[in-house]
Amino acid sequence: MKYPIITQCPVCDHPLHAVKLECGHCRTTIENTFELSKLALLSPEQLHFVITFLVNRGNIKEVEKELGISYPTVRGKLNDIITALGYDTRKKPEVDEKKVISMLENGEITADEAVKMLKDE
Repeated sequence: MKYPIITQCPVCDHPLHAVKLECGHCRTTIENTFELSKLALLSPEQLHFVITFLVNRGNIKEVEKELGISYPTVRGKLNDIITALGYDTRKKPEVDEKKVISMLENGEITADEAVKMLKDE
């Protein structure tokens, strides 16, 4: 039976390190200290959100529909995940006004969402 990897010590809550890898076919074993992927740091809920976001090719409107959540909730979850991955969410990328207008014209976002994006809320 396979279990999902845990990344935090259940006793002291410090990060865990992978120290042993084994081939399921030939049973070759390699021992060392291995670094886990940053995605391994995400909670199951956050990982589900990331997968949903990727499957929908980053289309926030589709993510909203699939998860039944609002635009601000999607943005909040994205910010939480960015923070969990160790990145700073205070650096706000400049809004591409042409892209926002194009998304609005294509019906990907509502007028209210376009205003929020342009105000960078």
